[in-house]
Amino acid sequence: MSVLHPQLVAAEQGQGAIPIRFVGPDAALDGVARRWADHHGFAGKPGQLLVVPGPDGGVDHVLVGAGPVFDPLSARGLSARLPGGLYRLDAAPEPAGRAALAFLLGTYVFDRYKARPDKAPVRLVAPEGLDLAETSRIAAACALAREMVDTPAADLGPLQIETIAREIAESAGAALTVTTGDALLEENYPAVHAVGRAAAPHRAPRLIEIGWKLDRADLPLVALVGKGVVFDTGGLDLKPAAGMRNMKKDMGGAAHALALGRLIMQADLPVRLVVIVAAVENAVSGDAFRPGDILSTRRGLTVEVGNTDAEGRLVLADALTRAGEHQPDLTLDFATLTGAARIALGPELPPLYTDDDALAEGLLEAGRAVGDPLWRMPLWPGYRSALEAEIADLRNDPAGWAQAGSVTAALFLQRFAPETGVWAHMDIFAWNPRARPGWPEGGEAQAIRACYHHLRTRFG
Repeated sequence: MSVLHPQLVAAEQGQGAIPIRFVGPDAALDGVARRWADHHGFAGKPGQLLVVPGPDGGVDHVLVGAGPVFDPLSARGLSARLPGGLYRLDAAPEPAGRAALAFLLGTYVFDRYKARPDKAPVRLVAPEGLDLAETSRIAAACALAREMVDTPAADLGPLQIETIAREIAESAGAALTVTTGDALLEENYPAVHAVGRAAAPHRAPRLIEIGWKLDRADLPLVALVGKGVVFDTGGLDLKPAAGMRNMKKDMGGAAHALALGRLIMQADLPVRLVVIVAAVENAVSGDAFRPGDILSTRRGLTVEVGNTDAEGRLVLADALTRAGEHQPDLTLDFATLTGAARIALGPELPPLYTDDDALAEGLLEAGRAVGDPLWRMPLWPGYRSALEAEIADLRNDPAGWAQAGSVTAALFLQRFAPETGVWAHMDIFAWNPRARPGWPEGGEAQAIRACYHHLRTRFG
C-alpha cells in the first residue's frame, strides 16, 4: 500500500520548526552559515542541500539550492533527504504553497511488497494561508494514480479497477454502471470486447462508468475517459520481453481518469461528471483478436486490425463514443498510448492534442502555473489518409509513410471524440524511468494537477 508521509501540520502547530531557506548563487548568508556553506561547497545550485548545525549540535536551519530562479518543485525531494523533525518553508506565500504540495508529492512510497527502513518522521508546517484540505486532496489523487500504476497486473486486473471505481463512486454518492464480458456485445461495446476477450474469465473485459450530479442540467458536463489496459502483451503481435516488462503501467490512463474524477468530486466542483474507463487485458489465447480482423465499434465505424499491439486506441474508440452520448461540454482522455510520444518528447513531457486553441492554451497555462507541464502537438490533417483502409473505414496501424505515431494515434481518436463541446487527448507515460529523491522509479502522475487547475479556473 502507498503512504503519504510526512503530513502537513497546521501553522499553529509549528512552534520550534526548523526553517528551510531556498537560496540562489548570490544569496546573502550570515557569517556562520557562509563559512559552513563554503566549507561544504554549497553554492545555491539546484539540487544542493545543506543542513546547518546550531550551537547545540542540532539542526539550526536548512539551505536548499534554488538556482537563479526558484522552482517550487525543488521541494519535492526534501522529505527523502532531511533528517527527522518539524520544518517550515522560508519562502513567499505563493511559492511556499506550491512548494508544500511538491513536498507532499515527494513523500509517496510504494511499500506493498517491500518493507522500508524505519525513519524518524519528517513533518512540514503548512505555509500561512494554505488550504490544507485542498493540498492534501491533490497529493492523494496523484498518489492513487501512482499506486495503481505501480501495482503488478496480477494484483490489479479489470475487476480490481472496477473495485476502485466502485469505492470512489460510493464515497461521492455517484452512480456506477459496469458492463462485463459478453454483455459488452449486447450493450454495443464491440471493440472493448474484442481486445479483452482473450483474457481469463476472472479478468474479463469491462466498461466502467461513473456518473455524478447528472440530474443537474444547469451545470456543465465534464467527461473523463481512461485507457485501462491492465497488461499489454501486444496480443498476437507479441511484444519482445523488454517491451513487455513495464506493461503493468498500460492502465495509467484509467488510473489518471479515476484519480482526477475523485478529486473533482471531493472538491465539489460545480460540474456534472462522467468518468469512463475501458478495463481490459490484451492477452494471448486461442480467441485473441487477430491481424487482419475487421472490428466493429460503437460509433458504427469499422476498423481493420493491422497490429494487435495498437489496442489502446480500439478500446478508447468505444469509450469516447460512449462519452459523446452524454453530450459533454468538455472531454479529457488519458492514455499511455504510444512509444512514439516518448521518442518525440521523452518521459517527462506528455503530448497534448486538441483542435480547440482556447482549450490548448488553458491547459498549457494551467500546467505552467502548477509545474505539471504539457506540450501541444498538432492534429496534422495531412496524416489522416494514413489511417485509411481498403476494406474498412479505418486501420489501427497507420501507413508507415506518416511516421508520426503519436500524431496518427491522436487523429484516430479524433474520429471517435464527442461532437459536442471540446476535446483533448493526453498521451501520458505515467512512469519515472530513473530514480531520484522525490521521484522514485515507477508510477508517476502526469497532467492530473494541470487538468484540475484548468477545471477550477474554467468552472470553479
